[in-house]
Amino acid sequence: MPGIDTLAEFCLQHPRLLVLTGAGCSTASGIPAYRDDTGRWQHPRPVQFADFVGSAGVRRRYWARSAVGWSRIARARPSPAHEALAQLEADGRVAHLVTQNVDGLHQAAGSRRVTDLHGRLDQVRCLDCAQVQPRDRFQRALDRANHDWAPAARPAPDGDAQIADADTADFRVPPCARCGGVMKPDVVFFGETVPKKRVNDAMRALNAADALLVVGSSLMVYSGLRFAREAHRLGRPIAAVNRGQTRADELIRVKFPLDCNAALPALRRSLRATP
Repeated sequence: MPGIDTLAEFCLQHPRLLVLTGAGCSTASGIPAYRDDTGRWQHPRPVQFADFVGSAGVRRRYWARSAVGWSRIARARPSPAHEALAQLEADGRVAHLVTQNVDGLHQAAGSRRVTDLHGRLDQVRCLDCAQVQPRDRFQRALDRANHDWAPAARPAPDGDAQIADADTADFRVPPCARCGGVMKPDVVFFGETVPKKRVNDAMRALNAADALLVVGSSLMVYSGLRFAREAHRLGRPIAAVNRGQTRADELIRVKFPLDCNAALPALRRSLRATP
């Protein structure tokens, strides 16, 4: 594959890589991306944190769509990109991985040193008492409360689904079983702050790394872009494997406009063939 030898050379020159991943890793697992290759939205924008917290109607629409879309996340299996990154970690090529994805597929593939920057969809948290429970358990509660509900739906990113608002009017959202509070997926919504500890952990990993490798991310969201800016400030070179443009293109030393699900397995093969 054109460019793989150059990417392999970058990895050999910088053996302690911090890898930052985005939605491009998971599209081959059947999870749509929010943006196209130019960074433009290709699906309706996701719910805003303030709207979710402030409106029972917004929460009802969110959980109705999520109740349908969750099965896509639950069935998803790691892509070739996830598997190659786990293998590169096992080979000693990846020091740490920071992902903007919330699907847990890096860990399912075998990656161990992972920061889930935006949380995980397979957990649900009560906003009142902070109790965390598995999503599968809350999904069963949603199903019991809405056993006769069967809307028309189309898939959307991150376990969402496109459903007409009128079809969500009668959807019932169970409260927290412990305190009766509001339940929210344990992920960072748009407009919500990433927990400081996660950011600090990822920044420490970046400080200890030789270079940053961006995989399958346009870096359009600041929570990911900040790592490219910090790498540049620290003098850490940046490479990117991403089919479209990124918000940090002027900071990236070498960029490969490739599908990461083809490029990363080829990269591992190239590195393993290196004497």
